[in-house]
This record gives sequence, structure tokens and C-alpha cells, in this order.
Amino acid sequence: MASSPMQVEGNVGQPQPEGGHGQYIRVILADTQAIFRAGLRKIFAVEDDVRVVGQAETLSQAFSAAQKFATDVMLFEAALAPNPIEAVSDLLRQNPNLRLVVVTAEPEEELTLELFRRGAYAIVSREVEPELLVDCLRKVAKGEPWLDSRGTQWVLEAYRTQNTRAAARTKVQLTPKESLIVSCVTQGMKNKEIALRVGTTEQVVKNYLRKVYDKLGVADRLELALYCLNNRVVDGAVKPASPAQPANGASATDVPVAATASPETTH
Repeated sequence: MASSPMQVEGNVGQPQPEGGHGQYIRVILADTQAIFRAGLRKIFAVEDDVRVVGQAETLSQAFSAAQKFATDVMLFEAALAPNPIEAVSDLLRQNPNLRLVVVTAEPEEELTLELFRRGAYAIVSREVEPELLVDCLRKVAKGEPWLDSRGTQWVLEAYRTQNTRAAARTKVQLTPKESLIVSCVTQGMKNKEIALRVGTTEQVVKNYLRKVYDKLGVADRLELALYCLNNRVVDGAVKPASPAQPANGASATDVPVAATASPETTH
């Protein structure tokens, strides 16, 4: 098995077709199954404006391919990573101009919503029709998000649910520490990263998030991000430049929210 991404021979560097944006849609195929990648190449081979420029069959190869090949779109199989949501975040953090189309084994609402929030341009299942997949690539290459009818319904329903809950809430005040942690969440940071930035532990971060969920009436990070963006909750929140350093080896002073002696009010 090759240890590095494989560049697809042929097509690359040939004269560009007329029409459209005057260039090929350059695609990287990142998928664990060689037969699936071969099938995609056959589909794209008959399209005048789509060219496969690289392949990857592991997560590390996908990261290498994104760095090595000039590309417009990567078809990224969710199963490449133990945690596809974090993998997508990391890929886009390292390659901010990359447009990701995530391929899932089957439609899944929670995964679709979170991938979309993390920056994926499109989420498709392995059973997607070839014509729809090509249409998806063309839209994504133009910078347009793409979801099938079911995915679109999920996103709209999540937005409506969030707005309904928001309309029923009175103005909620977050403590400075809560605002700081929420600000980090809206930037796509993981709990471990937030803990380092704020100068506390992951468990304390989780405790604060549970308290914020209860205050704002949201169920998860997606709804929290949507609510904060729509209601400008974290506008003006102080963003720490570096992790806090405990003095004289003392432990962090944060008290877990779950503790009964927490000094901060719940509502």
C-alpha cells in the first residue's frame, strides 16, 4: 500500500475547456475503498470540466494531498477518520481555501448538521446518483453550499427550532467566564483547546457548557453557535491571548459548575 497520496495520471495540465470559469474543477478523492475511487474516476472522466488530480486512502494521505496538489474540491470519506467532525475542522484550518464534500455511509442528521457547521460545503451519501454528485461538485467549486432535499430540511428545521427557542427566551446574561468559553466555541475550538486558552481543565469547560446550555435553552454546540450568532451574545467578549499560568504551582481556581459551592449563579 502506498504511503503517500497518488497523483492521477492523464488530464492534468491539458488545455482548459471553454466556458464556465475557464478552468477545470480539480478534485482530490480521499476514500478508503479503491473500487469506489475508481468508480468516481470513471464518472468524472466523461465530464469536460472535472479532473481528478490526486487520491488518498488514509487520513494522513488526505492531509498530505491537500498540501501537495493544487485543488478546488476534496471528496472526503467520513470513515477515513475516527472523528470526522474534528478531521474536517483540522483539514480546513490547515487549508482554508479547500472546499470539502464529505461522503457518509448513510444520511445522518446530527452528523450532517455538525459537518455543515464546521465548514463542509456539502454532505452526500455513498448512494448519491452520479448526476447529482457532478452537480454538487460544480456548485461547490463556485463557492455554493450543496445539500440534498433531506439535508436541507434538517438544516432548516434546526434553524427554525433554534429561532423558536430564542423567541421564547428573555434576555440572558452570561458571566465573563461563560462568555469567554462560548466565544471559543463559536470559533470552532475543542474543549481541550478551550481549557488551554482559558487556563483550566476540560472537565471545568464541560461543566460551564452544560450551565450555558441550560441558561440559553440550547441542546448542543450547533444550537449554541447559531443562537450566539443570531443574538450577538458574545460581542465584546474578552479573548485571552494565552493560557493562564497558575502562580506558585497552584491549581486552576475554576470551581466546577456541578459543585454546590459554585460562586456563580445558574440563571
